[in-house]
Amino acid sequence: GDVYKRQVFILQIKDYDRNKAIMYAQKWAYLRNPKFYNYDGIGGDCTNFVSQCIYEGCKTMNYDTINGWFYNSANDKSPSWTGVEFLYKFLINNKGIGPFGRRCSVEELEPGDIVQLSFDGIKFAHSLFVVNNVGGKVLIATHTFDSYGRDMNSYSYEKIRFAKIEGDRIW
Repeated sequence: GDVYKRQVFILQIKDYDRNKAIMYAQKWAYLRNPKFYNYDGIGGDCTNFVSQCIYEGCKTMNYDTINGWFYNSANDKSPSWTGVEFLYKFLINNKGIGPFGRRCSVEELEPGDIVQLSFDGIKFAHSLFVVNNVGGKVLIATHTFDSYGRDMNSYSYEKIRFAKIEGDRIW
C-alpha cells in the first residue's frame, strides 16, 4: 500500500519581550508607523496600535485566515489585528502560533498587557496597551485619542477587561 509521510510540527513557547513592546509604544504613541495603515478616520486606530506593540514584543504572526492575527497591508489583515473584540478572542483562545494570553485581574497587569473598555456596557470598543502598573495605578498608551502614560482610570466606561500575554508560540 501507499506510505504516507506526515510532518509533525512541535510548537515551542518563547518569552514575550515586554521591554521591546513598551519601547515601541513609547516611540509610536503620538506618531504613526508608516509600515501600517492609519485607521484613525475609519473607526479608530487603537487596536491596530496595540497589535503593533504586541507584535514588536513577539515578532510572530498567525496567518490563519479565520482565527489568525496578522497584518500584510490595509486590506490584507486579520479582523483580530484591528478589531477590539477579535483581538481579545484571539489572545485568550489562541492555541496556535503567535502571542497568547488569558483573562486576568487588574492586579496582575504588567507592562505589555492589554486593557479593553466598553463605553455602553455591551460592546467593547477601545483597546489600551499597559505601560506601567504601580500600586494598582495602571498607565496606558493608545491611539485615537493618542496617549502615553495616561491613567487608565481617567476614562469613563461601563465595563473593563484585562488580558495578560503569557508568551509567544513558534514552530
